[in-house]
Amino acid sequence: MSDELWDRLESLLPRRGRRLRYPSRKPLPDRKVLCGILYVLHTGIQWEYLPQELGFGSVMTCWRRLRDWNEAGVWQRLHEVLLAELKAAAKLDWSGCVVDSSHVKAPKGGATQARRRSTGAGPARNTI
Repeated sequence: MSDELWDRLESLLPRRGRRLRYPSRKPLPDRKVLCGILYVLHTGIQWEYLPQELGFGSVMTCWRRLRDWNEAGVWQRLHEVLLAELKAAAKLDWSGCVVDSSHVKAPKGGATQARRRSTGAGPARNTI
């Protein structure tokens, strides 16, 4: 990960306080853990096959930080920051945009119920 990218991401990560259980043990730096998370997500490997030789830390460390950062809203903020930067640079092309209705809530089914259309040409034949 480049220093420029890390500088942009570091401010979005939550600050961690001192550990009470093992105060003398220093936690793994966030940058290394983030590289491990991105390695798993990019390659598509299972968490248990994360290579220890690359220095990303243990599987559980990477998984826990991913969970914690997700709960803290880091990925949502990162997405918003990157979209804002792309929009400011006029590098967004909305012509290929698709709206997915599976993310839009309709708790009471919408204002009116539309009649369902048949997808067949006519009624099905009797097979008896």
